[in-house]
Amino acid sequence: MNSNLEKLKQQFPIGLDVNWVDASLAPKQSVLSDWLLDPTSLTARLKRHCNDFRVLLLGQALQACPAHEAIKGERATMGICEGEKVLVREVLLYCDDQPVVYARSLLPSSSLTGDQKTLAELGEQPLGQVLFNNPKLTRKVLQVAEIAPSQRVCELAKMANLEVTHSLWGRRSLFHIEEKPLMVAEVFLPGALAYQ
Repeated sequence: MNSNLEKLKQQFPIGLDVNWVDASLAPKQSVLSDWLLDPTSLTARLKRHCNDFRVLLLGQALQACPAHEAIKGERATMGICEGEKVLVREVLLYCDDQPVVYARSLLPSSSLTGDQKTLAELGEQPLGQVLFNNPKLTRKVLQVAEIAPSQRVCELAKMANLEVTHSLWGRRSLFHIEEKPLMVAEVFLPGALAYQ
C-alpha cells in the first residue's frame, strides 16, 4: 500500500468535535446548501459526477460515544447517548482519485442486530449505498456545521494533498432502520463540487 494512504489510516480516529446546528441554518449559497440539504444518497450523487468512485476505510473500532457526538432523536430513546457503545467508522470518499468527502459514522452496538449486523462488515463498501437501498430507512435529524481550518479533519485533508484555504462544511444525519438509530456525518473536502 502506498505510504501516503498508510499515513492517512494512522490518523484514525479523526473525530468531529464541531458545533452542529439545525439544517435551517445552512449557508444560503445555492450550490453548497443543495449538497448539504440533499435528502438522497450522497454516494449515489457522487457516483453520477465521476467515472471512478471508491471508498478508503481509514479505520473502524468500538468506542464509547463522546459527549459532543451524542444526538437526540424525537424521543429520548431514539438517539445516540453519551457513553453508549458505538462502532465508529471513518472513510474517505474518492471521485476520480481525488478525496472529496470525509465521513464518520456511529453505529450503536444495539443497532447492529438482525439484518443490520452486516453494517459492521462493510469494509470498503459505501455505507450510504447500503442504507439508501433499505426501504425501512428514515432520516430523523439533519444538522450542519462550519468546520474551521484548525480542526483535525482539515489536517487530514492537507495530508491527502488538498489545500485548505477556507472553512469546510459538513452535515450529520440521524437515521433509523426499524427504530434502530445510527449517525452519519459527512464533510465536504476542498475541491468538492459542493464549493463550486
